[in-house]
Amino acid sequence: MFDNFPAWWDGLNSIQQIYWAISIPFSIIFLIQTVLTFVGGEIDGDTDMDMDADGDIGFQFFTIKNLVAFFTIFGWTGIACLDSEMSMMAVIITSLVAGLIMMSVMAAIFYFFSKLTDSGTMNIQNAVGGVGEIYLTVRAKRGNIGKVSLMVQGSLRELEAITDDEEDLKNGMVINVKEVINGNLLLISKS
Repeated sequence: MFDNFPAWWDGLNSIQQIYWAISIPFSIIFLIQTVLTFVGGEIDGDTDMDMDADGDIGFQFFTIKNLVAFFTIFGWTGIACLDSEMSMMAVIITSLVAGLIMMSVMAAIFYFFSKLTDSGTMNIQNAVGGVGEIYLTVRAKRGNIGKVSLMVQGSLRELEAITDDEEDLKNGMVINVKEVINGNLLLISKS
């Protein structure tokens, strides 16, 4: 396979050699980055840095990943354009535009992925109006603090609850959440 490489390389003109010299190494780096991204690997340096940030990365156009993507697409687009015998100016413009489009796409992808984060902190006010089930008996007229199971923010939660109902709410009964008292206690009633 590589026996013919020197003859093949010598058969290329200088602009083709430039595009191939860009395409091959950047494609390898791009593949390595892609694999490491999906398996959770990172390429770390020996630097220690203290940063105070709010976690909002924002839109970053010039990053190592974006530059690797730019040169990968730039090179392969240039090779494709040269093979279709386009003029030199058209080859350069087309490969630059394709590289910039790829950079923009990569930057947008990472920007929107950064916006998908969720703190996981439950806002107990989101339980108001919810329907749940008694987990530990709740005595009538605020006789004790029991527990209910209900979905809040897409997760099943066990929360403490009291009731103003005239009868005890026993394990397995369906309830409605009326309000939140003292910031963390649910006032419930039988459905």
